[in-house]
Amino acid sequence: MLEEDFLPQKKKPQLKPLANLSIDELNAYIDELKSEILRTEDEIKKKKASADAASLFFKK
Repeated sequence: MLEEDFLPQKKKPQLKPLANLSIDELNAYIDELKSEILRTEDEIKKKKASADAASLFFKK
């Protein structure tokens, strides 16, 4: 695990234009975003678990 995995990324994602999307498309987009949030939260949990395990191994 690299230190940069824990550093915030400087590049912000591009916002998707919403004005031309239908209500169904907007709901589908929300579902995609929720799925991505869950995936991101899982990755955070993995990284925290890895960092916690490393801190136990390299206890001061």
